[in-house]
Amino acid sequence: MDDTGATVEIPGAVRRIVSLVPSLTESVAATVPDALVGATDWCSHPGDLDVARVRGTKNPDLDTIRRLRPDVVLANFEENRPQDIEALRAAGLAVWVTRIVTLEQAFASLERMFTRACRVEPPAWLEAARRAWGEPYAGPRRTAIVPIWRRPWMVAGRETFTGDVLRHLGVDNLYADHPERYPKIPLPELTARRPDLVVLPDEPYAFSAGDGPESFPDLTCALVSGRLLTWYGPSLVDAPALLRAALG
Repeated sequence: MDDTGATVEIPGAVRRIVSLVPSLTESVAATVPDALVGATDWCSHPGDLDVARVRGTKNPDLDTIRRLRPDVVLANFEENRPQDIEALRAAGLAVWVTRIVTLEQAFASLERMFTRACRVEPPAWLEAARRAWGEPYAGPRRTAIVPIWRRPWMVAGRETFTGDVLRHLGVDNLYADHPERYPKIPLPELTARRPDLVVLPDEPYAFSAGDGPESFPDLTCALVSGRLLTWYGPSLVDAPALLRAALG
């Protein structure tokens, strides 16, 4: 069964993989590159990835995916639409869906994905990532808001991988208890919360030094790589050290 509890019939040998999730694409490319035959237009890592493109995570080209004859299609409960997953399954394809909202889930899910869905041993980088995140944070804690979009302003809310990554680094998301996962919050309300940090990732909205910090003039802003904050894959190995440096 995949992370959602669905039974997925995986062949004994997996030689053709299509990934509909950028971080899973990077994970497979770093582990069994010869098996990766298709990925979305948003799959940007590794930079020299040379596979068939199947449009986006929310509008995959189902006909192209079928023509690629994958042994398994890798998807995610948040990034991919249920109707696309069901359409691929209805076409007779094996679709393995991950569900990851914490670091611990990322490590466990990736190990299961490799051993059960890809039919390979867990890669060395996965154990290196576990070690990199293994030491609990013991310093003073800080609060933060994490905008992910503007016009309208949206922030990371409850049960997000972003929030859990920050928690492991001693930074507590002020909207972690919000009923929505990515709520729309007016800017005056965000500034009124007086967080210790405003964490501005460069994806999905490309916050930068000239686009974002000016909205929080009397608050401390930290520009961070969205890949380090939201991707679960090889980037997890270096993410703790790089994020600590970026958060200050």
